[in-house]
Amino acid sequence: MNKINQTQAINLTAILTEDHKNLRLDKALAIVFSQFSREKIQQWIHQGVVLVNSAAIHNIRYKVRGTEAIEINTALDVIREDEGEAIALDIIYEDDDIFIINKPAGLVVHPGAGNIQGTLLNGLLHHAPQLRLLPRAGIVHRLDKNTSGLMVVAKTLEAYTSLVRSLSLHEVERTYYALVKGEMISGGTVDKPMARHPHKRTLMAIVEGGKPAVTHYRVQEKFKGHSLLRVTLETGRTHQIRVHLSSIGHAVVGDKLYGWRHQMPRGGQSEVSTATLALTRHLLHAKALGFLHPRTQQPLVFEVDLPEIFTEIIKMMRAI
Repeated sequence: MNKINQTQAINLTAILTEDHKNLRLDKALAIVFSQFSREKIQQWIHQGVVLVNSAAIHNIRYKVRGTEAIEINTALDVIREDEGEAIALDIIYEDDDIFIINKPAGLVVHPGAGNIQGTLLNGLLHHAPQLRLLPRAGIVHRLDKNTSGLMVVAKTLEAYTSLVRSLSLHEVERTYYALVKGEMISGGTVDKPMARHPHKRTLMAIVEGGKPAVTHYRVQEKFKGHSLLRVTLETGRTHQIRVHLSSIGHAVVGDKLYGWRHQMPRGGQSEVSTATLALTRHLLHAKALGFLHPRTQQPLVFEVDLPEIFTEIIKMMRAI
């Protein structure tokens, strides 16, 4: 079944007060309509759907007097309920506001070209049809198809807005484990801007003038010819860990898009060599996730084990 976007009309009204006097319009509205992100409010202002005393204002820096009547008439993207599919989901936590999902490698997060069905979004809509009323069905961040591990999904608009804001402020702690080629001596930081590859538009690359991207890594364990890294992010660019680690000569094992190449060991094929050659995924796993609960503001931390193929190859490497 093809993906069909629908929209949900929303109408918001408010009267600004002295507390908002001399604030920028976008900041004042972010306070009044706190269930929406400031980025979303800025988007609405630029679109001309924000009325101040019945007149459309397009300038987010407009200074308010503190007495204006505000009206916003717009719509939110929603997903048709009948996109839901009975896809098995590894839900490790669920309450009235959020899901925590352990995504397997091979599962695409959003429908797109070549992946109209069988995605995490389809599975979520089957499990909780009310998610069709949320942007992106509540998905606030993503993992690459062949990256496994933890994701948080919102169940309400308030939770969605709060989590998006937390991600933009770098308040969500995401910890990944990556098995990489090369014997690394110590940890470090990669601070290199990223953008679309100038010639291969489906790939990302280190590009001068691109968006800031910062990745921290620490060596967890060393093997012959390989290293296991603990990786944390300051930013969340597409393919960031894979591109950054490849840029310093330590591509993620199995990541053929960004520089990993199978090398025959001296003396012929080994057990490790055979196992890595047979990989259908790269060995990158979102192992831990920490953030403040969007409603209660209580700290939450979740952690999952490495997938079986990951641990099997590590065992082989320890035995060399």
